[in-house]
Amino acid sequence: MSVHRQLRSLASGLLSIAITLLGLAALTFCIGRLLPIDPVLAVLGESASAEAYAALHSQLGLDRSLPVQFGHYLLDLLRLDFGNSLVSGQPVLSDIARVFPATLELATVAMLIGTGLGIPLGVLAAARRNGPLDHGVRIVGLLCYSAPGFWLGLMALALFYAALGWVGGPGRLDFAYQWSYQNVTGFVLLDALWQGEWQVWRNAWAHLVLPASILGLGAFAYISRMTRSFMLEQLQQEYIVTARVKGLSWTRTLWLHAFPNIAVQVITVVALSYAFLLEGAVLIETVFAWPGFGRYMTNALMAGDMNAVVGCTLLVGVIFVALNQVCDWLYRLLDPRSRAH
Repeated sequence: MSVHRQLRSLASGLLSIAITLLGLAALTFCIGRLLPIDPVLAVLGESASAEAYAALHSQLGLDRSLPVQFGHYLLDLLRLDFGNSLVSGQPVLSDIARVFPATLELATVAMLIGTGLGIPLGVLAAARRNGPLDHGVRIVGLLCYSAPGFWLGLMALALFYAALGWVGGPGRLDFAYQWSYQNVTGFVLLDALWQGEWQVWRNAWAHLVLPASILGLGAFAYISRMTRSFMLEQLQQEYIVTARVKGLSWTRTLWLHAFPNIAVQVITVVALSYAFLLEGAVLIETVFAWPGFGRYMTNALMAGDMNAVVGCTLLVGVIFVALNQVCDWLYRLLDPRSRAH
């Protein structure tokens, strides 16, 4: 690809991202203005006087026209200013920076579980189509995909924590370990590991493994099903028959010939699953009292804290846009055909 075409492709990609983010900003602005929640009453309460109401209404800029409000809203976003949370009184960005590492840690471990099980079992299920392994993977995947996450969480807590005592309970750490390490990155496992606090690390892992496993099972169900579907299509191609006729082992045929041809599709599935885990862990965080992003957003919505709700919504959209862009870059890296266009 020539330099001119590369620059044109880069400019087109950046323009697409800018338009998407502008549309996302417009959507979050509409959410903040159209929801039947009065931000002034959310701050002052229902018993506020007319003078106090009018003063705060003007201070928040709600007396201006919608285009002017949207312009100021865009300027605030460019400055990464989402306003202050009505619940905590702190800047929304500071609140998100405080709670998001907990969700990122939970979703990352869950994604490792879902990917580590889903991809190999999906490939093997396709290779042994209609066999016991194939039926087992499909049944387990269907159960994991269909069972409500909050119900699985409650049952798992009752069994593995309350009855057997194999894992830690709700929260990220036991109370005795809350101040046994220095919170630097917000990721308890990384901070404890870096500081050599092995008791804190083990306690954090004991609290993390159960909610991460439940989230990971949901990711496993989707990833294994899609991987199996992609692989079945590849195993019907002529090059697979040719490889087998030439004496190549079944294992090498699967992993060295068939799997690279579905790698790009699997990347998309994994990326989307990860994005949904980051923004869809609300129920699990509620059941396990996990102080993460999903729980923060739920509490903000229940309290009518629109600054926090809009900031969280915008962040979720940015995550999806970023992951889609990463997928596009990986396509170009793994599939030479995509670089020719």
